[in-house]
Amino acid sequence: MTKIPVPLHVTDVTVFSRALSKQLGDTSPAHLVLLNMVARAAGFQNLQHMRAATAARNRIGNRESESTPDARSVERTLNQFDALGRLQQWPSRRSVQTLALWALWATFPAEKVLSEKVVNAHLVTEHTFKDVATLRRTMISCGLMTRNRDGSDYRRVEQKPPAEAKAVIRNLSARRRARYASEGEAQIA
Repeated sequence: MTKIPVPLHVTDVTVFSRALSKQLGDTSPAHLVLLNMVARAAGFQNLQHMRAATAARNRIGNRESESTPDARSVERTLNQFDALGRLQQWPSRRSVQTLALWALWATFPAEKVLSEKVVNAHLVTEHTFKDVATLRRTMISCGLMTRNRDGSDYRRVEQKPPAEAKAVIRNLSARRRARYASEGEAQIA
């Protein structure tokens, strides 16, 4: 029979250890020893480690807790892009397709209305397999872009990317900066 975990929340470990000490009676260890035992039972090295972790958690409590990205998904997606940050092929896995679309989403300007012609021209520069329609339509079906019914007025949908998408975007932006720098030098020459 599997055990169902029962969560235990203690507001103050000192009060908790005093109550535990009273229950143990004469066999109870010293107060500080008992506090360290409770801290170790909670997964910390000692009481100071538990206090430091609690203080750090309180300091960053106002910040959003971000999940750790799945490195394998990020790597699979990055493998679909060339050294210049362009999508080389349409990925076969749906999860990789979605992350690749997030990377393309990041290249569009925020809160700007674009024509279909501008969207197509932009996508041409961001991929190498020459299928703008699939990219454009899939971005719309995934909710990354919107458009009018008549196919005009495309707009990037502003939203927070998931952790994996952020990691892909961050990595590809470095590749794209190198590409933009080399294109700028080519235009000057």
